Amino acid sequence: MFTGLVEETGTVVALEDLGDAARITVRAPLVTSDAGHGDSISVNGCCLTVAAQPDEQTFSADVMAESLTRTSLGDLEVGARVNLERAMSAGGRMGGHVVQGHVDGTGVLLERTPAEHWEVLRFSLPDELARYVVEKGSITVDGTSLTVVDVVDAADGSSFSVSLIPTTLAETVLGDRAVGDRVNLEVDILAKYVERLLEKGGAR
Repeated sequence: MFTGLVEETGTVVALEDLGDAARITVRAPLVTSDAGHGDSISVNGCCLTVAAQPDEQTFSADVMAESLTRTSLGDLEVGARVNLERAMSAGGRMGGHVVQGHVDGTGVLLERTPAEHWEVLRFSLPDELARYVVEKGSITVDGTSLTVVDVVDAADGSSFSVSLIPTTLAETVLGDRAVGDRVNLEVDILAKYVERLLEKGGAR
């Protein structure tokens, strides 16, 4: 489990095509400082398993074709910056919200609106996820726990916006995102559990 509080941005230093999968190697001094084989690290919101550590500052993870297709990991190139977070320890603080690292879908950055002390980003929202996203609720964008400013449902598709403070813009990859870029989205797991419980409750 993660919290959506990005600990560090790492750099993709190698991408190896394995045919039906890929091996990603990331340089990240902080998250590798206590990492071991089999540990979980969130990479742009995707929970990946440490498969190897080429040196003290890098880790490698294998990504299956399904993940490459259904997340933005398939868009990565050598040199790309990625958001990183280690799995939460039992005694850690829940500073963001409950994040599983299981990407529900991808959105596209539609627009950036700068202000004096923050910036508003608007992303497209897949139809199948729109019902789980609410104003002032939580959503994970590229592994970053954010508060939804608003949700717009239109004939040409749904979208949502978030406001980012300078720290978030500087210390996560969201500061680098350009209009048209694809991002990973994970909706609040609590909303999905409530929906499931109501469905089953209604059946009884």
